[in-house]
Amino acid sequence: MKSEGIEGCERFFSPGKGRGIRATKHFKVGDLIFACPAYSYVLTVNERGSHCEFCFTRREALSKCGKCKQAYYCNVECQKGDWPMHKLECSAMCSYGENWCPSETVRLVARIILKQVNCNGFTIEDEELSHLGSAVFPDVALMNHSCSPNVIVTYKGTVAEVRAVQEINPGEEIFNSYIDLLYPTEDRNERLQDSYFFTCDCKECTTESKDKAKMEIRRKLSTPPEPEEIQEMVRYAKNVIEEFRRAKHYKTPSELLEICELSMEKMGSIFEDTNVYMLHMMYQAMGVCLYMQDWDGAMKYGEKIVSPYSVHYPPYSLNVASMYLKLGRLYLGLGKKTEGVKALNKALSIMDVVFGKDHHYIAEIKKEMDEHET
Repeated sequence: MKSEGIEGCERFFSPGKGRGIRATKHFKVGDLIFACPAYSYVLTVNERGSHCEFCFTRREALSKCGKCKQAYYCNVECQKGDWPMHKLECSAMCSYGENWCPSETVRLVARIILKQVNCNGFTIEDEELSHLGSAVFPDVALMNHSCSPNVIVTYKGTVAEVRAVQEINPGEEIFNSYIDLLYPTEDRNERLQDSYFFTCDCKECTTESKDKAKMEIRRKLSTPPEPEEIQEMVRYAKNVIEEFRRAKHYKTPSELLEICELSMEKMGSIFEDTNVYMLHMMYQAMGVCLYMQDWDGAMKYGEKIVSPYSVHYPPYSLNVASMYLKLGRLYLGLGKKTEGVKALNKALSIMDVVFGKDHHYIAEIKKEMDEHET
């Protein structure tokens, strides 16, 4: 396989999994294995006006499309580059104005049909895991899933970059992760079955080596809970996670924070703070606190989350880097310079590997740290 990046991998038939990709050379941790330009993509509506529709670059003073006034571009070159796709939507945007609101999936499918292809779609996220849009990356879609992946996929504009997060030897298959790896084996395989119609048989799933830590039970209970009590609390946790997801659309921030606090109080009767269901609700509570500009509250939750995240997630996880980044910025904003610089350096140690040391965002974080030094 030849891709826009480092050569050294090939397509092959992976036993029990179908097509896949394997290495034909040795890759070190942090090596770029290949880069894959998006075959087709759409910018999410929420980011319209702050990112270019064509290259996804974030910048101020973007130029509007002269016809629909709803698509924004860096310059004339980006506008011309996007026209073959934007012309599918421009006239409808002109006719319906703000009432033009097909889903992101519908928009992406229309663009795929125009190009006459059928392959897997991906969510493009920025360096802080915020959703930017959806895209199709045919070469990235060839990689099979593992809950202990040896690569990570990140995005530079509309190009997917695949980097090694483990040593990979010639002949070894290259595995990506399709899902959030925070949760225990049973949860992960439920998600894989629901979304991708298979069950994972990787080493992490067969050994369940992290499940005990992820499902940590309170150690200071006078009477250990029965298995049925634990299962009942897991069912409650899953229900409250779904309830919170729906509630975000219609409840106030204060009401959302109350849901988090009440659920953590109930789960805390059995679960340790390091339990992944507790961490999930802490993460939601931190997000609400950030939205409400309750910096001390957000910092309190972030401090509880970051260490267990480092244990539960694989090495070089962007979820861990993102949490260190949020916490570091909170520290700096609250005048805790030593703690802030330490947290940002931990974020950088992960991001150096997953993005590459020359990535523009790493330079921005270092500049941010330098400004607090002066």
